Amino acid sequence: QVQVVESGGGSVQAGGSLLLSCQTSTYTYETLCMHWFRQAPGKEREVVASFYRGGGSTTYADFVEGRFTTSRDNLKNMVSLKMDSLKPDDTGRYFCAAGSPQVNGGNIDCPTDQAHVNYWGQGTQVTVSS
Repeated sequence: QVQVVESGGGSVQAGGSLLLSCQTSTYTYETLCMHWFRQAPGKEREVVASFYRGGGSTTYADFVEGRFTTSRDNLKNMVSLKMDSLKPDDTGRYFCAAGSPQVNGGNIDCPTDQAHVNYWGQGTQVTVSS
């Protein structure tokens, strides 16, 4: 069974920064795409960022507005999400997930639908106070 383990998170004041890290137990086709999701109380889970571990850029949600940055260390099977200029609206539980890529012509995409996201971490809480 593939394990996905997040670390980091915590409580900060608005404008502060946090670093979330995530490690997968394997590096396989089923974990070539990495995603960060979040879920605020009373709201549906939403995608924060997605990227293909084999290279290329990260796709960020519109609400990120340049404040978050992903990084990867494939030798350690680790990815990170650096969050700067945090807002109270960023409060929620953040989940790391691993999934399969989808090849569309010459492009490699990382879909965030249930059919492609295979493994989930337990989530880590991020609380931003005003």
